[in-house]
Amino acid sequence: MIPPSMSRPAKVLLISSASIVVAALAAACGTEKIGVSQSDPLHQGAVLFSQRCSGCHTLSYAATHGSAANVRSSQFNNGPNFNVRCERPLARVLYAIENGGFSGSIMPQNIVVGDQAAEVAKFVATYAGRQAPQVSGLTPCTQQSIGAIPTTLPTATTAAPSTTTAAKAAAAGAAAHKAAKSKAGAAKTRARAKAKAAKSGTTTTKKP
Repeated sequence: MIPPSMSRPAKVLLISSASIVVAALAAACGTEKIGVSQSDPLHQGAVLFSQRCSGCHTLSYAATHGSAANVRSSQFNNGPNFNVRCERPLARVLYAIENGGFSGSIMPQNIVVGDQAAEVAKFVATYAGRQAPQVSGLTPCTQQSIGAIPTTLPTATTAAPSTTTAAKAAAAGAAAHKAAKSKAGAAKTRARAKAKAAKSGTTTTKKP
């Protein structure tokens, strides 16, 4: 608050100085950029992370600050700080993306999908944990294997043969069942005929 007794020139000077400071801070906040070069194959993953994950996670390479600096002042949506938290292998990151983290209580499932999910996972697995403190007996994040994107779901081209194979197997099973039933029926018919013949023969021998 400006004291009423302050002279007009002093007030003008104070207000001008305050405006300059505010403008400088605003400019500084807007100057932070994604730290992954546009020529880097992981740049698009960094951009997607900045767009979709900045509200909850911190990762300097994506210029995001969504994590709480102090647990006492944290909010419900403050997620892990990936500057210090290692996220490897890729399968772990992709699982978190698809399932809404590991608790499923805050992070929405499939916040990115398909190729975009793979790009974000590769970016996070590569750049997360680079500021993690050294802990005796633990392998540093940068020395852990990144791994590869798991291929658990069949593509459209591989799904069709599987369906055809299943149909053929079902048809073969039905045919085998029918053949077995037919064979059993034939055997039963022969047994009845044999029994009837035997009975007829016994009756004939008893006659004088």
